[in-house]
Amino acid sequence: MESAYSPVPELNLLKTFQNRTGFEEYAAGFGLSDYDDKSPLEAAWSKEPEFLGRLIPFAQANGSGSFYALWRVDDRADLATLPVVVFGDEGGQHIVARNLPELFQLLGADMWFTIDHYRCYYYFDEDDDDDEDDEHRPHHDDFVAWLAEHFGLRPADDPDTVLAAAQAEYGERFTNWWRNFLRD
Repeated sequence: MESAYSPVPELNLLKTFQNRTGFEEYAAGFGLSDYDDKSPLEAAWSKEPEFLGRLIPFAQANGSGSFYALWRVDDRADLATLPVVVFGDEGGQHIVARNLPELFQLLGADMWFTIDHYRCYYYFDEDDDDDEDDEHRPHHDDFVAWLAEHFGLRPADDPDTVLAAAQAEYGERFTNWWRNFLRD
């Protein structure tokens, strides 16, 4: 029997799926990484225990060093309901989704993700001459079926709407929190 990846059942389901299909094979640039590995945060953001204690890194966001984390906005027990944040490989930290199911919907769009100091956004790489980037990942359809089977959800039709809703609910609060530890 496979050991649990994390204390989050939703992430454990995704890890089982990823083990079967492959890292970065179902959503552009995405892959679950070592659960709660704080080393990227310590290396590039802050070593403050209060900062690190409120973040749970769990996945690569775009294949170039950006990563997702759950933000312990409060002390709720159900970790899957925590907001999801992203930390960019070139800087910047932003709210991405209000919870894990919303992140899964974003992943279902199978779009590339960019993060900078001022914003983050999903896009199709239409300027790339490599035809591979214009198509979905090899296991995208499997992921869409997995999303429907386990969560009754469809991929986000408009990722910007999901991002905007998450940022409207948590963006200012997240910014006010991280400014206690990080410089703009």
